[in-house]
Amino acid sequence: MSDAAGASWTYCPRCATPLVKRHEAGALRLACPACEFVHWDNPLPVIAALIEYEGKVLLARNRAWSNGMFGLVTGFLERDETPQAGVAREVKEETGLKVESTALIGVYEFMRKNEVIMAYHAISSGTIELGEELADVRLVAPERLRPWPMGTGYAVADWLAARGLPYKFIELPLIEATAGASS
Repeated sequence: MSDAAGASWTYCPRCATPLVKRHEAGALRLACPACEFVHWDNPLPVIAALIEYEGKVLLARNRAWSNGMFGLVTGFLERDETPQAGVAREVKEETGLKVESTALIGVYEFMRKNEVIMAYHAISSGTIELGEELADVRLVAPERLRPWPMGTGYAVADWLAARGLPYKFIELPLIEATAGASS
């Protein structure tokens, strides 16, 4: 078994005993027979920002993504951080923009990466300055947005629907289960 980051668990992080697979709380999990540690492998909380900037939506391309692949700004929620503070931090780190206000769009599963995505509409201002994770950004008029049928694409669709804007999901090429696609 591996966690959402892809790291394999072989030994107990408490006592270094080899982990074994056993049923715990209704599921097969990795557990330590010596100290009773259980690796629950729960989903990781991710925050996503649908950034509204000067009346347009900012889509970002992570440096690790293929050319032409754009999505919402996302990041892991950090310890002692509210989702709204996490959105403001990620938007600032990745785009240089200041978040003026946030509103929850929805919460979405992303089982392929073992994540739960909390997506927010983030009205932002300032000057765009790309952080180290981003290769490029695009500003798209809301009526021209085309959501993608996975992860944060569902948040884009819900945001458009809440504004009465029609949308059609783009068709994605078949992605292998091991490929690292955007959320």
